[in-house]
Amino acid sequence: MTDLTSWMGAAAAVLTTGSFAFQARLTFRTRDVSGISLGMYSAFTTGVALWLLYGWLLGAWPIVAANAVTLALALSILLMKLRYSAAPPPPPASAGRQK
Repeated sequence: MTDLTSWMGAAAAVLTTGSFAFQARLTFRTRDVSGISLGMYSAFTTGVALWLLYGWLLGAWPIVAANAVTLALALSILLMKLRYSAAPPPPPASAGRQK
């Protein structure tokens, strides 16, 4: 692999994996999963698990590392969706404040 290819792959891994950190943080903080599709996140999480396995079988550790982190974050969001879907979402943080 060329240096450019390695840097491009690293940038893609950081951006795609890092984006889930923001979503997971927001979901953990608000516990609002009403806008998350169970079907989409189930399919996505399964796809990430397959990418992880693919990288493992190839011995491509950058693919393994990026998808392991993404899988952990996606699974956490999926589990929150399953756990919090039955309960109504909490009120907005500003609901109890007086103006």
